Amino acid sequence: MIKFIDMTGKTEDEAIRRALAQLGMERDDVSVEILERAKSGFLGIGGSPATVRVSYDDGQPEPVKPEPKSAAPKAEKKPVYCAEVLQKEMRAKEKQEREARRGERKAEPKAEKAPREPAVLGEEIRDEKSEQIRTFLSGLLEHMDAKAEVKVYEVEKNRYKVILEGEKLGALIGRRGETLDAIQQLTNYSINRGGESKRARVQIDAENYREKREESLERLAQKVAGKVVKYRRNVTLEPMNAYERHVIHTALQDTQYITTFSIGTEPNRRVVVSYDRTKQ
Repeated sequence: MIKFIDMTGKTEDEAIRRALAQLGMERDDVSVEILERAKSGFLGIGGSPATVRVSYDDGQPEPVKPEPKSAAPKAEKKPVYCAEVLQKEMRAKEKQEREARRGERKAEPKAEKAPREPAVLGEEIRDEKSEQIRTFLSGLLEHMDAKAEVKVYEVEKNRYKVILEGEKLGALIGRRGETLDAIQQLTNYSINRGGESKRARVQIDAENYREKREESLERLAQKVAGKVVKYRRNVTLEPMNAYERHVIHTALQDTQYITTFSIGTEPNRRVVVSYDRTKQ
């Protein structure tokens, strides 16, 4: 069952920390809605604290109240879904489904969907741009005290795929790929400075994170689309970078009754999954 508590603090971060401490949970276990932002006031007078609503799943099923037999049937009430709460429910449901599948496999082995075939990258490229990429990344990784081998491939003209190989690369990936995205952004900026030649695009991956994240986003897109069609209500997803938003748009572009678009400004730009009765 989804529950929530409201908490105040001098700042949003402080309010969130107080809520997590009271619940005994980690940040990844909850979703947060800012109810009121902190106001500093004038010369320390008239300020107000921040208020946040922290939602969490207590692991208990929703209570079902039996209706009297004589009562007339009621129309189905369509719940209003908060995007972060909806995604929290979906993650919890996915976890339950994974555990159920593991139990089924133990009882009776079943054929599973074949994983995607890894892209064939061929041999490493050795041109001027790829050497710039290797030089920059090797220096950056050394500065970060990270041990990883840099392999550069050209997937098409002026588009390069970089694979970082090594052990325990989680620190280079970061939470939801944030560190990996930052390394990728710095690399693109470094090799394209000056603009003397045609710009090159570099994608950096480690431990096959990009493909795993893409599959996770595609599953999320389909689940959200199902909710949107069922309840005919728009759902706004959590903030995503341009690449992740593109994955969502692509996954749903041919889905009946579904239209997607983005709102907001970076880095808080979000995808809206919208019900569209005209799209068939």
